[in-house]
Amino acid sequence: MTLMILMAIICLLGGLFFFATATIGLLRFPDFFTRLHATGKGDTLAVFLSLLGLAFYEGFSLTGLKIVIIAVFMFIAQPTATHAISRAGMRSGLTPWMKEKKEQ
Repeated sequence: MTLMILMAIICLLGGLFFFATATIGLLRFPDFFTRLHATGKGDTLAVFLSLLGLAFYEGFSLTGLKIVIIAVFMFIAQPTATHAISRAGMRSGLTPWMKEKKEQ
């Protein structure tokens, strides 16, 4: 197996791992902001690693370069979109979740 194929497999498995953890965070966390944080961080890294893996698989070609450009764009755009969505949530009156204190 060549080094490029091995790097592609490693990046794709890393992307799969971060997609899975972001999905678990989406399902398990209690409110809008914590869910948004989990999916924003996890999906950004997952998409970046997955596209980087595809670029490694494609090799040094024009298609590989296009995939890397898309990956960089997504790495910049996704956190910006997550921030905009969270600000819209704050402006619409959503309040962050607070852990309830047990009375002793």
